[in-house]
Amino acid sequence: MNEMRTDGNNCFVCGPGNDIGLKLKFRIEDDVAKSEFTPGSMHCGFDEVTHGGIIFSVLDDVMANWIYLKGIRAYTAKCDIRYKGSLPIGTKVLLEGHCTKNRGRLIVMEGKMIREDSKELVAETQASFMVEA
Repeated sequence: MNEMRTDGNNCFVCGPGNDIGLKLKFRIEDDVAKSEFTPGSMHCGFDEVTHGGIIFSVLDDVMANWIYLKGIRAYTAKCDIRYKGSLPIGTKVLLEGHCTKNRGRLIVMEGKMIREDSKELVAETQASFMVEA
């Protein structure tokens, strides 16, 4: 029997022990994983815009943390992202992740990144996660 491991201390997105990490904190509200993020200058890609890889990582983690906070250990098997607009450095976003299907070893999730100031959708994801056997 596998026990839930709590070794996410060094996770780049949510690990409190990662010195260069984002240290995001996730919670469940009305069965939706939520967090907030404000990118800084060290998260810049081109022309004062947040790097797409940072956006992807944060969205992957909001979905994964819905699963983790439910006490399930799973890994991203596939993730598709659709960027809807740029995210200027220093702009706070709201993150949401929710489950659309949970069957056997497969969990299908959706994630959204929404600008707090304008409520514009920055990016959205759809992902499949495989539950650890």
